Amino acid sequence: MTERPRVRYVTATTLDGFLADEHDSLDWLLEQDHDPRGPGGHEHMDGAGALVMGATTYRWVVDHLARSGEGWPYPQPTFVVTHRTPDLASTSVRLVQGTPTDWWPQVVAAADGRDVWVVGGGALASDLAGEGLLDEVIVSIAPVTLGSGKPLLPARFDLRLRDVDRNRAFVVAHYDVLGRRAG
Repeated sequence: MTERPRVRYVTATTLDGFLADEHDSLDWLLEQDHDPRGPGGHEHMDGAGALVMGATTYRWVVDHLARSGEGWPYPQPTFVVTHRTPDLASTSVRLVQGTPTDWWPQVVAAADGRDVWVVGGGALASDLAGEGLLDEVIVSIAPVTLGSGKPLLPARFDLRLRDVDRNRAFVVAHYDVLGRRAG
């Protein structure tokens, strides 16, 4: 049996706790001063054996790549949790459906003992945390507010601060996930 990988939700949020605006736009993020390979960025990607993302995140990445002319950036197997059948951006993209317990064994097998990077979104990260599968949250907090949008984690969890860093304009907070919060 393959050992359970370390599961990290690495993301960026606005100061008021939103991943995207009410139209699923991340334009606010692209306007911020940060180093994509710095703390809270993609520096952890080399240790990831598999990636997991929701359908909305996947659609945003594909649309962004189409506008920029860039190719699919992730060599790792990427699992997209969806009820739709989107066009696949790479042969490394796999579509899964259902609850995390339905598809998690595929992710663990694909990670092959390496970490799993939860790319987004917040509802998916909350589902994983609710199943006890999310170990860490590494969040880059941008100096911008949106007032509304898609929340960082739309459920209640207790976290423990492990470390704080800076990536240019961002504060990068690294938390261990302790579990669901009562109430």
